[in-house]
Amino acid sequence: MSVRVQPELRNQLIQFGIGDWNACYHCGTCTAMCPLSEEGFLFPRKKIRLMQMGLKDELEASVEPWLCYYCGDCSTSCPRDANPGELMMSLRRYLTSIYDWTGLSKKFYTSEIWELGFILVFAALVVLSFLVILPSFGINFTRDLTPEGGVKINSFAPIHIVETFDWIMAAIVASLLISNILRMYYKIIWKYGNTKVSLWVHIREFWLLIFNFVVQPKFNKCTDKRYWLSHWFLMSGYTIMFIVIVVYLPWFQTEKILPAWNPQRSLGYYATFGLLFGLFVAIIGRFQKKDIKFQFSHISDWLFLAMLTLTATTGILIHIFRINGMAVATYVSYIAHMAVLVPMILIEVPFSKWSHLAYRPFAVYFQQLKKYAVPR
Repeated sequence: MSVRVQPELRNQLIQFGIGDWNACYHCGTCTAMCPLSEEGFLFPRKKIRLMQMGLKDELEASVEPWLCYYCGDCSTSCPRDANPGELMMSLRRYLTSIYDWTGLSKKFYTSEIWELGFILVFAALVVLSFLVILPSFGINFTRDLTPEGGVKINSFAPIHIVETFDWIMAAIVASLLISNILRMYYKIIWKYGNTKVSLWVHIREFWLLIFNFVVQPKFNKCTDKRYWLSHWFLMSGYTIMFIVIVVYLPWFQTEKILPAWNPQRSLGYYATFGLLFGLFVAIIGRFQKKDIKFQFSHISDWLFLAMLTLTATTGILIHIFRINGMAVATYVSYIAHMAVLVPMILIEVPFSKWSHLAYRPFAVYFQQLKKYAVPR
């Protein structure tokens, strides 16, 4: 297979936050230090070499950037301060844009105006729906309380309407993410190789995908075990909250005040704790800049953290106001919550930061498939 060098690759990658990789002179320290590097999948050094040579096609076919969990050991040990860990992070942004067939991921990662613009447009549509569209159909809030003294939230946000919108939004996001993952598979397994993988291997190794999504075991190989813990709490908290509000919304958005030990509330409390714990570690780390992995933040990192913090905060306020019978405060918090949650799901999940939750375990799965590949 012929390989075409593309000099313009450097300018493209700079847009995704990649710095001066020419500081790297390939001593191999980063690869030797990385606890996740293994035979056949060497990083970060191999990917830096591909960038320097402008080998765009080979770079797009790489799985290694997703196998890096940015523990920072490589950047700390680099004698040239080339910061290979941040280079791998920037490559993940670039690859996200490559998998995305709509082109929106590239717009969001390379232009603050595009991402902020989409966020504000979706937020405005949500506010408009609650203040104008729903009232025009005779749906208005009431200050009457439930027998337990709680707010009748379903009079303001009818569960059948919100649930229908939830499923439509979930279908759109799932379609975008699945189609992007298929493009990822095509580039990594099929397009740029002369090998094939049997159907049986696909089935046999599929458990790795589920296991890595749920447990995130590769994080635990990094030197700093606390990083794995905070990331796992953040991931599990968001995943539980996403499943509850999309799949089990009628059970979760109820007017009846249930006891604190009820799964409806205990799951919500755990999800909230997981989100806040992970957010605390990430935000404090970026302000203090003591750890190498928090010293270089892209604008997309801050937007993601800000939106997730607002989502968690407004969700907490809804719960507090609802169970204490504070109707107006509940409705205002609900509108604010949805105005942040909807654009975060529609933008972050298929196009930006949250898509990494899908790409990482699939990358581990594809890595395993490549080990069992045979010539076509």
